[in-house]
Amino acid sequence: MGKLFNLFSYIFHPLFISVYAVLGFFLFGEKTFQYSEIYLIIIQIVIITIFIPVTFYYLLLSLGKVDSIMLADKAQRKLPLMIHAVLLFILIQKSITLESCVELYFFFFGSLISTLLALLMVFAGHKVSLHMIGITALTVFMMAISLHFQIRMILPVLVLVLCNGFVATSRLRMNAHTMQELVLGSLIGIIPQAGLLYFWL
Repeated sequence: MGKLFNLFSYIFHPLFISVYAVLGFFLFGEKTFQYSEIYLIIIQIVIITIFIPVTFYYLLLSLGKVDSIMLADKAQRKLPLMIHAVLLFILIQKSITLESCVELYFFFFGSLISTLLALLMVFAGHKVSLHMIGITALTVFMMAISLHFQIRMILPVLVLVLCNGFVATSRLRMNAHTMQELVLGSLIGIIPQAGLLYFWL
């Protein structure tokens, strides 16, 4: 059972959350995009939010700046979070713009705000759960998709809510975070996404 809970830390690693959000958006929400446009957006998201960060991670690993992809040491989080913030900024400026896809734009804008808040917490000497930032932001976004497109998404949202609990339990079992760090991470994930709903719901 312990290994099963730990699996959630890898399935819902912050690197994968953006891809899950985009897949959820196209699966349950927007239907007007052509398949070629969908594939292009997904490829861009994978490159910018997974491939490039992983490349930087291995560079930092080779330089001895990080020692784990989970970034357990808060001092090692500064540079990866800065890189992630820059990549998200590029994404919403050049790819997922307000004109091309308003819903995804505000999701990634909220993610950028959450990343900057997590970075500020690191500089203030506090560590927050990046896993909880990701999973809670994804959950709020999928709830918003349900409201925005007026579709019933009880099962997907319920599964995501349960996954929030599984991820939190996983992080506690792995001794990666305290309860306070999980709560702070959840708030940093929820508040920007919920606050931006006013602009697109």
